[in-house]
Amino acid sequence: MAQSDDTTLEQLGPKDAALLQQYSDVHMNVFGTPLRVMDHAQGTRIWDVDGNEYLDFLGGIAVNSLGYGHPAWIKALTEQANKVAHTSNYFATVPQITLASKLIEKAGAPEGSLVYFGNSGAEANEAAMKLAKLHGNTLPNNTGKPARIIALTHAFHGRTLGALSITWKPVIREQFEPLVPGAQFVEAGNVQALQDAFDASDEQGPVAAVIMELIQGEAGVLPVGAEFVKAARQLCTEHGALLIIDEVQTGIGRTGKWFAFQREDLSGGIIPDAVTFAKGVAGGFPMGGLIAFGKRNSSLFTPGSHGSTFAGNPLGCACGVATIDTIESEGLLANAEERGKQLRDGLASCGNPLFTQSRGRGLLNAVVLAHPCAHAAANWALEHGLIVNPVAPHALRMAPPLVVSESDVDEAVSILAKVPSDLPDD
Repeated sequence: MAQSDDTTLEQLGPKDAALLQQYSDVHMNVFGTPLRVMDHAQGTRIWDVDGNEYLDFLGGIAVNSLGYGHPAWIKALTEQANKVAHTSNYFATVPQITLASKLIEKAGAPEGSLVYFGNSGAEANEAAMKLAKLHGNTLPNNTGKPARIIALTHAFHGRTLGALSITWKPVIREQFEPLVPGAQFVEAGNVQALQDAFDASDEQGPVAAVIMELIQGEAGVLPVGAEFVKAARQLCTEHGALLIIDEVQTGIGRTGKWFAFQREDLSGGIIPDAVTFAKGVAGGFPMGGLIAFGKRNSSLFTPGSHGSTFAGNPLGCACGVATIDTIESEGLLANAEERGKQLRDGLASCGNPLFTQSRGRGLLNAVVLAHPCAHAAANWALEHGLIVNPVAPHALRMAPPLVVSESDVDEAVSILAKVPSDLPDD
């Protein structure tokens, strides 16, 4: 999401102020004013150009799985750079094959499952939408209308025109309409609304797919509910639709499992037809993709039906292999579960009257605020050395690296406990 324009140059150190002025002279204003100009980082810490140190509890928005400068990640990147950085998809590379195999294994996907690599979460969801379109073309359709893709209210799936069609927030979507036809929203968590959408197939066209996040991160870290997910799985099976789980933010260990759908308390134990991933998969190197479950779904794409110049880039794939191997070897799934509980419990018991609730799973969490002052609270935390994200007016999002320590969490809670409760509203 865009940064707040609350940042003023007078608040910043001299180097930050000068560089941010240069930034505004050369960058399109799509992100607002950056909060700081960062210089270097290590582990869970990052320093700006004026030498100020910050404990990073956002991790590049759930991207830096291994934190900053992890030796295994650096080694994988540099060794691959010394071999080959890019080949095009007329050729394959060993890291590309290895990473795809690991992702299929970690997802527990059935025999015949295949991976498509892209470069971002939006591209991953674009691929998922095209997969759904191809599937929709195989469904009986007496209406002549395009098969529909159902998304949920408060969903966020990306900002490209296709992904934006299934992204809920009107302020970022409506100015670009008309978007991809056949996208429809139903209320998150409302089983009857989802049933009604399927029941309208005779008039509106068949449902090709339902796509959802199990935790709606951009909405304030809101789980959609296991019972709703189970109902969606049943309706998709009954009507021949695909159930696509967007794991861009929740995947690769973020919730304490390799993928959030593997958590019974989030999914009810369902198996999806496809999963999208990005963010943390390559530990900071831009990468995303799609896992299609089973031979039939994996065969919907054929040569020439989709592609990307940089898809499966060997540098990114090498970083992805190192990220997955390190999460496994260092026990970071368990760390995510333990440190996440520590964080939620600490926030719940810290005594700050501004905080009314802490929620999330693993290391994707939010603290809910008594009044809508999230930007002011995040700015206060930043001034006191902690990076958190004002994801919604009433919520601060936290997604620190999976390597975050017990003492890091204690420090973050200590800072947040002191956030004033009388901050101005957004």
